Amino acid sequence: MRRIVDVNVEPYDLPLAEPFEIALGVQRSASNVLVSIETEDGTTGYGEGAPIAPVTGETQRSAIAIATEMASVIEGADVSRFRALSSSLEAAFPTCPSARLAVETAIVDTYCRELGVPMAELFGGPVEPVETDITIPIVDPENARVRAADATDSGYQQLKVKTGGDLSADVDRMLAIAEVAPDASLKVDANQGWTVGETVRFAEEMRDHGVRLDLIEQPVHRDDVVGLSKASRRVPVPIAADESLFSSADAIRLVREDAVDVLNLKLGKAGLLDALDIVAIAEAANVDLMIGCMLESAVAIHTAAHVVSGTGAFSYVDLDGNRLLERDVIVDDGPIIDIGGPGHGIEDPTNAGSDQ
Repeated sequence: MRRIVDVNVEPYDLPLAEPFEIALGVQRSASNVLVSIETEDGTTGYGEGAPIAPVTGETQRSAIAIATEMASVIEGADVSRFRALSSSLEAAFPTCPSARLAVETAIVDTYCRELGVPMAELFGGPVEPVETDITIPIVDPENARVRAADATDSGYQQLKVKTGGDLSADVDRMLAIAEVAPDASLKVDANQGWTVGETVRFAEEMRDHGVRLDLIEQPVHRDDVVGLSKASRRVPVPIAADESLFSSADAIRLVREDAVDVLNLKLGKAGLLDALDIVAIAEAANVDLMIGCMLESAVAIHTAAHVVSGTGAFSYVDLDGNRLLERDVIVDDGPIIDIGGPGHGIEDPTNAGSDQ
């Protein structure tokens, strides 16, 4: 009954409500991948991946091609063997994380639906609501001020601000936000856009203006682990690795080198099952965890929220990607993500596609 009889891979195009600018560039839509799996008794599960070339090294076309190849590996397999299947996929396709995530999620979603349980229970915990921050992209100070005021009016208590461009412009953006949202918890994400020296200067500017920061995410280039370590030592604000962290092997290196205070885990980089290994590594090393996202629909966002709820391991939650879409398969409004089941709980994700 649990054997896979059909795997479908298709493009999943999701227009954004408005352009989204970060230090790595501007996105106007999310060109994602949707995978559906059906078992012998007609149970269907879904998974989503969000390839983005500057981050994962994948395009939508390449991710679809690889996910289609992955289908030949898993067809006929029992979905209850999801761990072994994940290991096989990672070994065969080690550089295709978003394609692997889409397939892994569809397998686990199908398995949970066969059992009639939510993903969070499979990961070890109850189904509980998850509170996310909201991201303010690289915009001018006045626009940032409006976005921050709107966010706090909508109930968001945590704001994540994109930086990593011109340092003085980054400072001006932060001061504008702090002015209208003085009680909000503030994180900044430089997306590899600064040097260690610029990171230090930015933190000093915030201190001098009385702006408290909860976290600075990936200030330097992803390969500059030494730079991350220097920033962590010189800046009193917790430093998080994002683009530097893809796999459990990366997590081990970052922990061993005492490079950061926080590991920002994204399923879209690690895949679903290796993400659970990263959680275990961080907890064993007593390093804080953050969960992040790409520009994804509720399929991927709710999957990540089940990881948060099921493991209870995350100090920081940044799962707002679907709130930036023009439309989604369901409406997630405000900071609370109400998850359900079975599986990740999202039915018929094709309703969110741009060609629907």
